[in-house]
Amino acid sequence: MAPIVNGLKPQYEDDVAIRMYNVESSTEGNQLAQDYGVQFVPTFVFVNADGTVADTLIGEVSENTLKASLDALK
Repeated sequence: MAPIVNGLKPQYEDDVAIRMYNVESSTEGNQLAQDYGVQFVPTFVFVNADGTVADTLIGEVSENTLKASLDALK
């Protein structure tokens, strides 16, 4: 999934902050996983500017599915 996510970063960089965390080796990633109730990898949590969760996708998803969730954040 990382190549797809990295490929989308340039397209959305002016509107959406895209972050990837390794929940197993990153303290910050582990804490975020706990905060958002992540139980499976990959999990995509889409957070609005006000901090509310707009969408969550679990498992491998298509690029178009990711784009739809990212577009909803704009």
